[in-house]
Amino acid sequence: MIEAVKWSLTKTPCQSVDDRESARPRLSAVKHARATDLMTENRRQWHRLFGIGLTDLFADSGWRVELEKELALTSQLLDVVIIERQQTAIPTRSIQLPDGLQGLRAHNLLTYKSRHEALDAWALDELIGHYVNYRKLNATPAVATEGDAADASGSRLPPETDFQLYAVATRHPKGLCRRADCCPTGLDGVFDLRWGLHDIRLIVLGNIAKHRRNAPWELFSADIERVRHGARHYQGYRPEAERLLYELYLRYKLEIPDMPYTMADFMRESLEHIMDDMTDDQRQAFLERMSPEERLRGLPPEERLRGLPPEERLRGLLPEERLRGLSAEELRRLKDLLRQQEG
Repeated sequence: MIEAVKWSLTKTPCQSVDDRESARPRLSAVKHARATDLMTENRRQWHRLFGIGLTDLFADSGWRVELEKELALTSQLLDVVIIERQQTAIPTRSIQLPDGLQGLRAHNLLTYKSRHEALDAWALDELIGHYVNYRKLNATPAVATEGDAADASGSRLPPETDFQLYAVATRHPKGLCRRADCCPTGLDGVFDLRWGLHDIRLIVLGNIAKHRRNAPWELFSADIERVRHGARHYQGYRPEAERLLYELYLRYKLEIPDMPYTMADFMRESLEHIMDDMTDDQRQAFLERMSPEERLRGLPPEERLRGLPPEERLRGLLPEERLRGLSAEELRRLKDLLRQQEG
């Protein structure tokens, strides 16, 4: 130990060639470890964004969404759980589900693989394990009656019919489908497969039908044109939706630097669709948040006065607001119009 300390104190800063050569493998290992950490964090971000999208989709509906559900003392996170709300919680809206999610049950367990990951046999084994743990977590302490499933402690497990398993993959899992029969359901990109004793619904985001109802899926496609289509038709229900679109754009731009698609394009296409789908009440609420100047911006004098009697044209506006933003020519035209209509 003393010799080691003595060596470290007397060693000069200059290393020999052999010293430098021996250090290279260590540096390479450090770089590899850092790259692995970055890849892991990148995948985690994709999973979180995917969960945020589903949370927004089911906002104020008959289901709630939980993300990264902790299932054990050691960290075992299930990507998404879609849970039917209790009867006491009255949903405020109905939703059009994207392909593959029809027929939701009381508990819907979902594993997701982004464009960087393969959906393989191990992923399905993990999903089954998550299902077992999750079902145990939802067991009731009552003693099981005859015919009920029970765990080793005697607690009553929820019935199997309360659960549905989903595997959502950006890319088609060709290797997996060679091992298990992926049976088409009649919907593009949606399959049913049997894994052990369990039925799993497989949703391949790259193969789903190009339709506005599938916009939540298309946002996570590996095809940028599908992403654009999804952005045009995605309708958010909470403020988080705008953040989701923003984060998705940044992530695509980071991974595809030469992507011929700007943030302005991405947000504009999304907002245009939201505006198109607004009800009259929503449009009125939107207008009420605008200042009088913003409401009238870009309208010629004729449009500002159309359909309004003189007393209504300027009601609610302060004198300086009534004429703000008009050029000298527009003021002259406005004066002439008033004279004509009042005469």
